[in-house]
Amino acid sequence: MSLAVEPKEPVEIRGGDRPGPYDLYTMIKLALADDQLLFRKGLVMLLSDMAGARIVLECANGEELLVGLKTAEVDIVLLDLEMPVMDGVETMHRLKEGQPEVKVIVLSSHEGENVIKHLMELGANGFIPKNAEPDEIDTAIRSVAQTGYYFSDAVSNAMLHGLVRGKKVKPTFADIDPLSERELEVLRGICQERTTAEIAAMIFVSPRTVEFHRNNLLLKTGARNTAGLVVYAMAHGHYIPL
Repeated sequence: MSLAVEPKEPVEIRGGDRPGPYDLYTMIKLALADDQLLFRKGLVMLLSDMAGARIVLECANGEELLVGLKTAEVDIVLLDLEMPVMDGVETMHRLKEGQPEVKVIVLSSHEGENVIKHLMELGANGFIPKNAEPDEIDTAIRSVAQTGYYFSDAVSNAMLHGLVRGKKVKPTFADIDPLSERELEVLRGICQERTTAEIAAMIFVSPRTVEFHRNNLLLKTGARNTAGLVVYAMAHGHYIPL
């Protein structure tokens, strides 16, 4: 059965943490659904040390999760794909229909391109392989809380391959701040595989200014790396490869 976890007092935020808008006064409220007891308890223990977040609901399958969400206030669900009673795919489908404001990060040992693309089409806000490092889980939760999605390397590669092959990829990412014209120029230069110096010469600014705009692009798009920026540009029609 589902377990509503007793709320903890806010944890002091350490210098290395990046809570963004979720601070001592606004905690990220998490729900976890996974049928593997050992994995679930281990993740609960890991997340109990995460500053600015707390587990408020713990479930063994999708049906328990949907019942628990009727009374628990949750920002992000960490959702396993393979569960009895109701699996992760069916759970996410129902969740996005009934409570679209709740964000979903999928936990799975399956990292195939087709699986990831299907999850993004269903409305997943992020994907984490079950063998991920603890730091990546922390990063993914904070990214989804702040920007609405998390571009892992696996997601970036799956979407990029789909776009290059001309297949329809429909990520349901949250709206973000619009990019400025200068940022778009830098983004197109990145997509063309130009160096920082080459982009600077192309748009008549210093290399330092290019790096400033590149950092802004990473922040605004939620991308972790150049591949993520290329995916964003192609998905939003800012760049079409020849």
